[in-house]
Amino acid sequence: MFRRGNGMAGKAQGRQSRMPALMAAGVAAALAATGLGLWATDSGPFRDTYCWGAWQQDSGPEFLGEGALARSGAERRATESAPPSADEPHGTCTVEVASTDVRATFHRKLVLEYGAVPAGARERQAWIARYLHGSASPLPDELPGFAAGDRAVLVLPSSCDVEGRPAAVTIRTERDRGGGFDIGPRIEVAGMLLAAARTAAREAGCAPAAPAAMSSPMVKVAGKDELAGTPLCRIPGLVFEFGKTASYEEQVGVVGDRLQTCSVWSVRGQVQDEPAAQFVMAGEPRIAALFEGLPEGVDRGLVRTVCDGRRTVFYGRVEPGLQGRGRPGDRQVFENFVASVSKRIGCGAGGGA
Repeated sequence: MFRRGNGMAGKAQGRQSRMPALMAAGVAAALAATGLGLWATDSGPFRDTYCWGAWQQDSGPEFLGEGALARSGAERRATESAPPSADEPHGTCTVEVASTDVRATFHRKLVLEYGAVPAGARERQAWIARYLHGSASPLPDELPGFAAGDRAVLVLPSSCDVEGRPAAVTIRTERDRGGGFDIGPRIEVAGMLLAAARTAAREAGCAPAAPAAMSSPMVKVAGKDELAGTPLCRIPGLVFEFGKTASYEEQVGVVGDRLQTCSVWSVRGQVQDEPAAQFVMAGEPRIAALFEGLPEGVDRGLVRTVCDGRRTVFYGRVEPGLQGRGRPGDRQVFENFVASVSKRIGCGAGGGA
């Protein structure tokens, strides 16, 4: 059931109800004598926890705190699968805040998932489109992941691989009117992500000796969403004919030596999780591993090179709405992407390796 913002947690009541009568009376007398209560101070065993204990109430973003329950009739609830394990290396948890008040009906849902990236090519491409989105900033300290206000991903070490595919922890959001919503500042979302990753990897029995942690500040993505231009993503050679009746926006994301991202979407659709086009360069090993098993070749939008001894992936995906609009052709646009970014990061003219 949903938990109301001003009510005592069912968990607290359940625990007290199981206490022997004399112990309960003693605790109640002690609390009455001091004028304090554990729930009132939000400490001790009465504090709500979510997602196998990874998060606590009133820790991190406001979505987990009392502020999220300030709207009329707002309630919070959480559901979770069994925690990941070595035998069942996957798990899902949701935290929802909703109101059925006729004056302010709303529904917000956060979804945490642990498990291997999808096996099917189309499903993997959709997964990459969502989590390697241009709106997301790279995690600091060379952590293999990204975080935005409404989504985040951390690719786990190879010790957590499942059937040869990388395992990852992801966060995404949903709302009643479609699309996502900002959980909070991206540094707080990144903190939630790492806490969940540490918990899930420990439960799955593949936690590294040094748990994932941040000691450096996050760097924001290079640009804000803006109308798609020519060249697209500010990358020389990425030229599309958008048409007079179609309108697209782009988000230039990371522009670094080991990572580069950009997403393009239709303004009419307003669905940024399924971009009309996406371009990624990945020289970080665990990010590059996300592309293993996908169809390769220039005509398929995926090639590999070696840059300064690092295996580097160049990936371009154009959805049906923009297919055939590359100038002078879609294949040439992708080749231009490989050549332009390769030149920028100093690894030659690109090509397969």
